[in-house]
Amino acid sequence: MFKQMESNGAQRLHFCSDPATGLKAIIAIHSTLRGPAIGGCRFISYQNDNDAITDAMRLARGMSYKSALAGLPHGGAKSVLIYPDHPFDRAALMQQFGQFVTELGGEYITAMDSGTQISDMDNISMKTRWVTCTSEIGDPSPHTALGVFEGIKASVKFKLGLQSLSGLHVTIQGVGHVGYEVARLLHQAGAILTVSDMNTEPVKRCQRDFQASAVAPDDIYSVPAEVFCPCGLGAILNDEHISQLQVPIIAGSANNQLAQEHHGDQLKDKGILYAPDYLINSGGLIFVALQYAKQPAAMIRNKVIRIGDSLLHLYKEAEQSGTAIHRLADERAQSIIASAGKMTSAA
Repeated sequence: MFKQMESNGAQRLHFCSDPATGLKAIIAIHSTLRGPAIGGCRFISYQNDNDAITDAMRLARGMSYKSALAGLPHGGAKSVLIYPDHPFDRAALMQQFGQFVTELGGEYITAMDSGTQISDMDNISMKTRWVTCTSEIGDPSPHTALGVFEGIKASVKFKLGLQSLSGLHVTIQGVGHVGYEVARLLHQAGAILTVSDMNTEPVKRCQRDFQASAVAPDDIYSVPAEVFCPCGLGAILNDEHISQLQVPIIAGSANNQLAQEHHGDQLKDKGILYAPDYLINSGGLIFVALQYAKQPAAMIRNKVIRIGDSLLHLYKEAEQSGTAIHRLADERAQSIIASAGKMTSAA
């Protein structure tokens, strides 16, 4: 485990088991050099504990990079709650997790993520003040989607030289909270949509609301389009799927889209423009961090909209240097975090 932490760059791992509520929680803290670590609370099933630990650490690093590139005064973390395989009291489990967060003394601020909702954050807030996305603050999904939409526009402008999305074909993998909102914004902009999801109801909703076409989950990778927008779970850009892609652009909200680092290099070699996930999907983090800091709504929205500009700058620099985009983004984030570490040491 320590070798895994070292290769990931994680500072700390915290574990909590509470048989009374069924809570099995992991909090991975990647960095606190820029401030308290912030990151969502994921509540899903895992095949084994090691998968949960790996997921938590990978996601925590992404949150650190996301926060650094967004200029937020936070480090990155992620909590993983392993979904119980027996009946349980959800409210009691979330409250117990809130107590776990409190015991960390403010080094971690939790938020919504896959499998959690606003009511969960309300229950967590009964035991800790280090939580956001409560009823008072709201759902970050629309801001994540807005950032992705702006990122898609920037990607299309850079790669295809087009100012409009009207008539462009976009394939969306996963049309839950964020994916559906991305689909809505793209439909309003005149894009033609093809969608897929493991659940049939969200797909039917997109067909009804946006006249979207639908394909089976395994078929979404081979659909010819201008943009592939992954908005589900991660590690979907692997050898098998990359070989099927028929798109010039990948730009979506899913975390950890690259199964391995070299898959970003494969995309570059194929001439596919890849929007680093932790940059294009940072709108939700910007929302929760700045809402937690009680910043004005207009300022938050403007910062989310500027995600498109950030991507354009990154694309241009990568083109000039010949560096793969995902590697350049990593280097930028690592440099920002390292600079914070030097300032802390000097102090």
